[in-house]
Order: sequence, then C-alpha cells, then structure tokens
Amino acid sequence: MIELVERHTILGVVVGSRAYGLSGPASDHDRRGVYAAPTRLFFPLDKPPTHLDGPQPEQFSWEIERFCTLALQANPTVLEVLWSPVVERLTPDGAELLAARHAFLSRRVGDTYGEYARDQLARVAARRARTGETNWKQAMHMIRLLIAGAHVLRTGDVLVDVRPLRTRLLDVRNGALTWDAVTGWAGDLQEDLAAALASTTLPASPDRAAVDRLLSGVRERGLQ
Repeated sequence: MIELVERHTILGVVVGSRAYGLSGPASDHDRRGVYAAPTRLFFPLDKPPTHLDGPQPEQFSWEIERFCTLALQANPTVLEVLWSPVVERLTPDGAELLAARHAFLSRRVGDTYGEYARDQLARVAARRARTGETNWKQAMHMIRLLIAGAHVLRTGDVLVDVRPLRTRLLDVRNGALTWDAVTGWAGDLQEDLAAALASTTLPASPDRAAVDRLLSGVRERGLQ
C-alpha cells in the first residue's frame, strides 16, 4: 500500500527540528504527508489504510479523511503540517487543503496544546522521580507547545518556526537551565496560554462544513 504515499500524496512537508529552526547538522528529516486514496478504493469492504509509514526514514502520512478528523480535533502534531514552512510536495488538492487550513482552528487549541504540554511535563517529572534522569528534549518541546498554543489563540496561525527563541529553547534541550527554571518558565507560559484562551477571537468550534466541502471535492475528483 505504500504506493498510496508514492503516487497519491497531495501534501508533503518537513516537520520537527528542521521546520522549527532548532536543527543541527545531525538532525533527522522528519517528513509528514497527506495522501488522497482513489475514491474507488473505498467501495469494497476493505478500506484503504488511514495512515502509513515510509517509504523514507522518519516519514509518516495520513489519508486525507483521517488527517481532517485529527485536525478538526485540534491535534497539534497534525496542525503543524498545515503551517510547515518546508513544503516538499504540493498538488492542486494539497493547495486547496492549505487554503482551507483556518477552517480547522477553534478555541479547542487552548485545551489540546495545554494538555499535550502537561502530559509531556508529567512524563519528564515521572522519569526524574523514577531514575533521576531528565529528558531535556521532551522538556523543550513542552515549552515550545505552550508558546505555540498561545500564539495560535492570539493570531489565528500555527507557530512552527521558533528561531527567535532558538537560543533559549536549545538551552533547555542541552540542560543548560535548571529544572526549577524550566518548570517556572512552564508555569508562566501556562498562565499566558490561559490568558490567550480567555481573549481569543477563534470560534468555539471548527468550520466542519468547509472541511466537508473540501473532502467531498477531493473524493469527487478521485473518481476520475
């Protein structure tokens, strides 16, 4: 089934450190994509896969319907795909998906970004308590998620490139800050996220009708 990625990808981007502006010489090329399976593949009982790994290392792709479902839920990992500054493949259907990206945004991002960040903080703290070791990379991404969450609530755009904060974020990743300094920063950012949510102009719910129109158009063209 990997040919679905090879032949039917409509949007292919780079995410991770190379998109965030936090990469070094040895950083991976984390690739994410969206493919649109031909509509006739949905007619039999066995449906096309909702996601696939590969064919390149560190590459993961979603079928467009699954991608839209996750994006409507304000999944931070998925939303980043729509705002990545590093686009490697784009078809007309992919361009239409990007043009509709604001339809996926809602006040839910305040919850999802906050929950993802709190989960990562809890994981790092639990590991410290269990082993005495700190996953500083995970701690850095917790901070980055809190910053990105407040940004999207205030601006209506997903923050991917964080180069203006590169030095301080890399200080976290490299363990140059104390754990107390990191958790203190996280606490300040959680308050900022709450303030951004209280004042955001994003709608309470995403625009499902616009996403339905997008998906229907892709499926109709997929019959040709």
